[in-house]
This record gives sequence, C-alpha cells and structure tokens, in this order.
Amino acid sequence: METGDSPLVVIFFAPPDVLSGLFTLANFAEVQPYGVIAPFCAGCASIVDYPYKELKSSENRAVLGMFDVSARPCVPSTVLTFAVPWPKFVRMADNMEESFLITKSWNKVRARMKRDQF
Repeated sequence: METGDSPLVVIFFAPPDVLSGLFTLANFAEVQPYGVIAPFCAGCASIVDYPYKELKSSENRAVLGMFDVSARPCVPSTVLTFAVPWPKFVRMADNMEESFLITKSWNKVRARMKRDQF
C-alpha cells in the first residue's frame, strides 16, 4: 500500500494453515464466536459483495469464501479466500502481539508452512 490508500476490504487467497491463522485472529478478541462467516454465494460475492456489506454492519465479520463450484477452477485446489473489512483487519493486526501467534503451537504451524512453501 502507499500513503493515501484507503482500502475497504483486504482479500487473502490462502491455503488451510494460513486460513486457520486468519480465522483464529479474526475471532480472537470477539465477544461472540462468529467473527467469520461463510455464506452460500458466488465466488465473486464472497470476495466483494459480502465483505462490503460487512463493512457497513456493526459486526464487520470476515468472509471465508471461494466455495462456489463454478469459481473453483479459477483458483488453485489448495486455496480459499478470506476477505476482511478494513476496520476489522486493523483490529486483527492490533491483536497480533498478544494472540496465539506467539505460541509454540503456532510456531509448529509456521514451520510446516515454511516447509510446504506457503
């Protein structure tokens, strides 16, 4: 990003281990365990429409997506998407230093991702 950029949504195209980290971080400091949704929708809706709608909601939930069978051929078989409204992404980043990301368990996952080149 450059100075002056004002993103609305951050979209990750990621494998399962990365998604597990994003999912956990998105729920880390939430009162309810529903910080991430996976709506039944078209692939493009999961990375554009639903995250944009969440941007306007009070919850700002992240959206797990790219389950649409017609969109699956457009991404590698090991990839799903995780789209986060910007305000929630900022909160997620702010929580990183005190989250599971500093645990031995996450270090094991990180080592596997590095080994698998994710």
